[in-house]
Amino acid sequence: MKEGKGIKVVAQNRKARHDYFIEESYEAGMVLQGTEVKALREGRVNLKDGYARIRDGEVFLMDIHISPYAFGNRLNHDPLRPRKLLLHDSEIHRLEGKVKERGFALIPLSIYFSHGRVKVSVALAKGKKLYDKREALKRKAMEKEVERSRRIRAR
Repeated sequence: MKEGKGIKVVAQNRKARHDYFIEESYEAGMVLQGTEVKALREGRVNLKDGYARIRDGEVFLMDIHISPYAFGNRLNHDPLRPRKLLLHDSEIHRLEGKVKERGFALIPLSIYFSHGRVKVSVALAKGKKLYDKREALKRKAMEKEVERSRRIRAR
């Protein structure tokens, strides 16, 4: 997700692209409390172990840690509470059908502000095997080597 006009990236799940094949991604709104929004503006969020679950026709984001707001009072939020995602019914039904298939999962890729509203990029992903991860690392190293040799030749 590039930072463009009106978009400010708060957190990215870099490990997700390493551990999963990303099939599709969706942009969803998030239902938050006031202190959660303030903590997000400070960048105090961890997406690493997060995932999404569909329950009763609604999508919830689980295990996303948003640290308590430093200047919050006794009404501060619970850091690990499930957070509801705002998606269209057709998208939820489509995701529900795909998640029931073997191997698919819903994982958050990034959290960002789009024109003052908190958005989450959620991906429909399939887990990688160990040999897939090794292959991706080899390919990345080879691309880096090719780029390095191009720069040396350009001198």
